[in-house]
Amino acid sequence: MIALLAAAIVTITLIWGVQADQSLTPLFRATIEVTALVVPILGILLVTSEWSQRTGLNTFALVPQRERIIVAKVIGATVLTLGAVVACLAIATLGNAIAGHGWELTLGTVGRLALYQLIGVLAGVAFGLTFLNSALAIVMYFVIPIGWTVLGETISALDKPADWLDLSRPLTTLAEGGMSGTDWAQLGTAAAVWLGALFVIGLFRLRRTELK
Repeated sequence: MIALLAAAIVTITLIWGVQADQSLTPLFRATIEVTALVVPILGILLVTSEWSQRTGLNTFALVPQRERIIVAKVIGATVLTLGAVVACLAIATLGNAIAGHGWELTLGTVGRLALYQLIGVLAGVAFGLTFLNSALAIVMYFVIPIGWTVLGETISALDKPADWLDLSRPLTTLAEGGMSGTDWAQLGTAAAVWLGALFVIGLFRLRRTELK
């Protein structure tokens, strides 16, 4: 599914994209930014599958240490992310070769976009762990950050705090490039607040929730 979505984005960009922007870097970035809307949902489902399909009793009976299950799922989500990044890069490279455009792409850009994708997936895992329900976690994954972003942009008193607490702002800069020291600090702070807080809440719920 990720590969098909990336292929569709590459095709659309090459056909209708602005000529000046048709090179490997923006093409690769486009595939990452679009698939980043889907891959976190897979991270959510990775965590909530036992609870939604009522297979948790079997899973946690085989491995009673619930934290070990979550560590394994985080590792799985990371591997999934790297696979998605490789697929996006391969498809963008193929499309760029067919179109015959520029090949400007640095390892730093690949690393930034991989980190962009990874943060989104881990956010999905954190939301799934917090709500332990697929449908609710997916809805909250989109509603809560969007709601906070809207508040930060409409209420002047929240604008400055939002620079440090709104994860979408530094992530946008991360995807576009040109990260300064302040941008990295804001990204780290926002990621620590959102991912860290949700993981703590999720692990607490995981240990307290009764299996049925």
